[in-house]
Amino acid sequence: MARPPDRTHVFRRTGPPMPKKLNFCEDWTFVAGFEPQMAGQHLDGDTVRLPHTAIELPFDYFDERSYQKPFTYQKKLQWSDSFQDKEINLVFDGVMANASVFLNGVHVAGHKDGYTPFEVRLTEAFRDGECLITVCVDGSENPDIPPFGGRIDYLTYAGIYREAWLQIADSISIKTVKIETQDTLSEAPGVFARIWLSNPAQTAVNGQLHGELISPDGEFIAASTTDIVADQIAALAFENLKNISLWDLDNPALYTLRLAMRADGSKDTFETVFGFRTAEFTPAGFLINGRKVKLIGLNRHQSFPYSGYAQGRASQERDAELLKEELGCNIVRTSHYPQSPWFLDHCDRIGLLVLEEIPGWQHIGGETWKDEAVQNVRRMIERDWNHPSIVLWGVRINESADDDAFYQRTNALARELDRTRQTGGIRKDTESSLLEDVYTFNDFVLGSFEDPRVNRPRTPLRDRKETTGLVKPVPYLVTEYNGHMYPTKIFDQEQRQIEHVTRHLEILNAAYGDDAVSGCIGWCMFDYNTHQDFGSGDRVCYHGVMTMFREMKLAGYAYASQTSPNRKVILEPVSIWARGERNIGGTLPLMVLSNCDEIRMTYSNGNSFEIFRDTVNFPHLPHPPFCLELSTEAEDALGVWGHDWPDVEFTGYLNGEPVVTRNFVANPLATELRLEPDRMTLNPDHNETRVLTKALDQVGNPLTFLNDSVSIELDGPIELIGPEKVALRGGGTGFWVRAQSGKKGNAHISVKTSRFPEKRLTLQVE
Repeated sequence: MARPPDRTHVFRRTGPPMPKKLNFCEDWTFVAGFEPQMAGQHLDGDTVRLPHTAIELPFDYFDERSYQKPFTYQKKLQWSDSFQDKEINLVFDGVMANASVFLNGVHVAGHKDGYTPFEVRLTEAFRDGECLITVCVDGSENPDIPPFGGRIDYLTYAGIYREAWLQIADSISIKTVKIETQDTLSEAPGVFARIWLSNPAQTAVNGQLHGELISPDGEFIAASTTDIVADQIAALAFENLKNISLWDLDNPALYTLRLAMRADGSKDTFETVFGFRTAEFTPAGFLINGRKVKLIGLNRHQSFPYSGYAQGRASQERDAELLKEELGCNIVRTSHYPQSPWFLDHCDRIGLLVLEEIPGWQHIGGETWKDEAVQNVRRMIERDWNHPSIVLWGVRINESADDDAFYQRTNALARELDRTRQTGGIRKDTESSLLEDVYTFNDFVLGSFEDPRVNRPRTPLRDRKETTGLVKPVPYLVTEYNGHMYPTKIFDQEQRQIEHVTRHLEILNAAYGDDAVSGCIGWCMFDYNTHQDFGSGDRVCYHGVMTMFREMKLAGYAYASQTSPNRKVILEPVSIWARGERNIGGTLPLMVLSNCDEIRMTYSNGNSFEIFRDTVNFPHLPHPPFCLELSTEAEDALGVWGHDWPDVEFTGYLNGEPVVTRNFVANPLATELRLEPDRMTLNPDHNETRVLTKALDQVGNPLTFLNDSVSIELDGPIELIGPEKVALRGGGTGFWVRAQSGKKGNAHISVKTSRFPEKRLTLQVE
């Protein structure tokens, strides 16, 4: 029997949250450093609010040693009559990396996992008067705590970087719920819910638990009631349900379980959200609700420029939307750790599948380290087991060597805690021990043809049998590719951009064409800051198909163009249309990424060509790229070197009708500075937004090589995350703003450069 998890799901679910929880993010005092005597003293420092990063980052050349030390957060809590005879708990959603909590100078709790929540019971220490809460956050890379002990290719920014909550409940309350759907694909499915109680006094419990199922549109479906016969756990069953909608990629139907408990003078309510769905990796591919789906996705870090990990709900949800809506992915891997509950909640809502894994990168530590990693499995699964979006638990340290005894423990615990999902173990070595249900593999074979020591032709993906070394077919998923094999900046030369796009297309094509491959998850969604041992010398890994500001690189359209035009029409030439950008000049051969049926390009000199799909090199893609090869006819149509260079228009057709056009000019001029906010209204639930800043020519294309500085000025109830002056890179940049605490009204953003008139934007803060 699984023990109760560390964090109740009530904090991440819609509807009235019960037991009562209060936002505990405002008015923390922050001080660099920590000494034991500081825990009981009222400190003078900066007033901050959560989420908070201990060190604000520069964009690049960031020395990670600056946060690898202790920091102190402190907050006062005044006694309230509403606390009388209640259980009072403080819950932290995420603290990086080693947290120690003190109440009035006395150490009461610690947490060594930087990626999962933990709870601090205040009840015994807090009566009348004031409670001084002090949190020491040690950002050092402690070799006893995963992922530390070796070298990791990402940064672990110190701070209380997720939200904190104050929970007030009766002496007995509902702690958490685990939901399993039964006979899901039948005409009369069921639900079994196991409920754990919070009962710190360990008293005998006599009471009753009532549950109701609510449909996605808010309608009552069924009810069930049971007596509480154990002190810590109860169960409810709902059977023979009718007209149930399945949670699926295009219809992520979410149901709600509402609970009410009465026991020995205590009462409580609780609700959680779940979905009816089946998900299975088989040797013949991945099935959702019995239907075969090819998984296409990208890896995601939870980091942001300037703020590190410390971004709130709106930013987390926006990343999920970008993956699903802009990039066209149907799965994301949370590399290499459990990520924000806000992100996972939104994956549930929009129908984005998730492979979630425990913290780690190649290194396996000693026995203390391994014990902590096993507990990481427990914390991850118990926090997230009701998410219908999660279809696979990653229970092996990313790219680590075989350690059968260790991984037998992680797999056994995962299967004990959750019998509804399979396990995977992310590896980089072929013929590795398979203790998990799915052989998950980082395949970087594309690129090895450049190594003269390897005698093999250009190979997008290895054959499953070569990778596994097994004669018997097993479920198989590619979990990384490209990335460090061909890092590409948004402002790199056009020929490198073409190769970058081609590599992603080749692997997508290989995955679509091989039934043995359940899918492929590319490395990675966006560029990220990293340790000195990695990256491009500036401690940035330019491995993404987006920039750190989540701007699309051309390779991002390799993914977006594979989606149905019913979702979004894509037409993106892999070119900036400059005669002298490539080696020896010209723009041919030309590749256009699109999900249209036909494409025609027309030059301003009157010449016109239809461009055809390359089904020879990409026969398996849903939408192969359109390619115009280098030929005498095509080259002559553009005009010989030294003569006029024409403008061009690309037109995309669906069912014979023009549906989209893209224009490129031969003489691009700096014409417009455009501001594109993700949202125009900020509120307490979504109090931050990204603002993309783009330098555009006269037809709206980015000025790729314009590298001007941008000054940002704010007026009104908002504040800037990051510096007031940033640089355009690849013709664009970005920044985030968030609403000031407790203030409302119009907020004005002014952006100035030396090349464009001042640009202003007004947001509404509610």
